[in-house]
Amino acid sequence: MKFRLSLTFLSVFLSFSISADRTFTNCPQASFPNTNSETLGQGLGVNIHFTDPQPGELKMIADAGFRWVRMDFVWADTERERGRYDFSAYDRLMQSLDQFKLHALFILDYGNPLYTPDKAVRTEEARQAFARWAVAAAKHFAGRGVIWEMYNEPNVPLFWPPRPNVDEYAALALTVGRAFRASVPNEKLIGPATLGIDFSFLEACFKAGLLDYWSAVSVHPYRQTNPEDAANEYCRLRQMIDQYRPRLSSRGGGDGPSVSTQSDSDGPSVRTASGSDRVIPIISGEWGFSSAWPRIDEAKQSALLARELLTNVANGIPISIWYDWRDDGTDPKEPEHHFGLVRNAYMSDGAQVYQPKPAYLTTKTLTDFFRGYRFEQRLTVGSDQDYVLVFAKGADRRIAAWTTSTDVHRIAIPLGPGTFLVTKHTGDATTSSSANQRSLTIEVSSAPVYVTRTARPKT
Repeated sequence: MKFRLSLTFLSVFLSFSISADRTFTNCPQASFPNTNSETLGQGLGVNIHFTDPQPGELKMIADAGFRWVRMDFVWADTERERGRYDFSAYDRLMQSLDQFKLHALFILDYGNPLYTPDKAVRTEEARQAFARWAVAAAKHFAGRGVIWEMYNEPNVPLFWPPRPNVDEYAALALTVGRAFRASVPNEKLIGPATLGIDFSFLEACFKAGLLDYWSAVSVHPYRQTNPEDAANEYCRLRQMIDQYRPRLSSRGGGDGPSVSTQSDSDGPSVRTASGSDRVIPIISGEWGFSSAWPRIDEAKQSALLARELLTNVANGIPISIWYDWRDDGTDPKEPEHHFGLVRNAYMSDGAQVYQPKPAYLTTKTLTDFFRGYRFEQRLTVGSDQDYVLVFAKGADRRIAAWTTSTDVHRIAIPLGPGTFLVTKHTGDATTSSSANQRSLTIEVSSAPVYVTRTARPKT
């Protein structure tokens, strides 16, 4: 999860390659309501890089509205002698997460010098050892709602040196999948956590039969372009999953746990489906924007965060993990240092132990405003560049609106008469507006605003 700058260039290249396929430029399933969609907030998470949080740190994460954390579960750190496993660091982390009702997405990663010369796992001996370790970890934390992710970005040389090999990765993932099914069939396994939506790598995984064992397909849709562009890629990927997903008549039916964040306690649940009824969702397992990238400052990062998370929710993505929680450093010219929602320095004497960046306030505003609401539809208001997303909670409706156009302009939203509050994505500057008999007219820019009705006209 390091070296985001160089890796993101590869992701941007993949995105450009995908966008050249005009077949999926206007996917009819993009921004389409899902009757089983989660409420906004249930599936939001953030990447962390620690097993021992600083005092007050997890409270800040929970207060922002996150319900998941994603963290490396490192083979080399937890098996230092062959066959002897030490998960105590993750015991401590899980105990800390439980205090704030946060759920874990653990990445089963990389090589181990006891079995491999580098991060790649390519021999049969190493594959079997990796699978034994992965099953031991899943048994250790069984029943606690952990999602286990099969590796991190195996389609790039940094994490599968000296060069990616999808056949080697698939052999490892199949070994782990079969071991999970035999020993921990109710634990959730996902993959392959590719950098970008790498269709060639993904299809090779699907052809190898990995959808028989995965509860969801995880991808990292990094880009330095508009986050809304991911919608058509999600659509294409969903069609590919449907093409290869297990059927009742193939490979024994593909029974297994599926990913859901719905439950009465706002936590994860396991829904088991089989055969042609099985739904395999897409998870946005890691995605962020650095506030040190060209043409992106902290204000723009905060707007892009809101647009990214709203785009994911509107496209049926049940879990969205933002990269990263903290800034990794303070060098203003190093993009890797500035993916965080909060600054790098810990402040033990503060009410908030890390200084929030605008993106933190944006996250809290988004989750507070839409808590308990489900995506209902995208309204057509003229230009394809204008986004008006409607979220529902019973009879109540709330709206997020923005544009990908560089020009600030006004749009008319068909809401009918009444009084409405318009709130900026950072939570400030709430204004009151009145709609006429047909519509509410508001100004939109590349930074989302949120709209809620406060009163209807007296009859």
